Amino acid sequence: MTTIDNRLRRARKTRAKIAKQNATRLSVHRTNLHIYAQIIAETGDKVLASASTAQADVRKKIKNGGNVEAAAVVGKLIAEKAKKAGITNVAFDRSGYKYHGRIKALADAARENGLSF
Repeated sequence: MTTIDNRLRRARKTRAKIAKQNATRLSVHRTNLHIYAQIIAETGDKVLASASTAQADVRKKIKNGGNVEAAAVVGKLIAEKAKKAGITNVAFDRSGYKYHGRIKALADAARENGLSF
């Protein structure tokens, strides 16, 4: 198994548990250049809010999209958008990534700005 296969296996396990909980989920994806966050409905068919470092308004605030500071900005932005949509409680779907670095920074910023998970 490759590293990618292992990450995707972990992601499937997490998503199966979240589906059983019937919870709105905060899904995170990262690349070397950007980090993306989406709040997905319980049914899994609709994106309720999204934020990423690829958006023009976020790019103005950050110097580099692939670092911890950029992840914190995206975490804050996704929490604000979730509040506007009336969402306060989500399940955190880290997509099989380890909970450190950019993933942790995004989660901490989202928690500080009103999301609970």
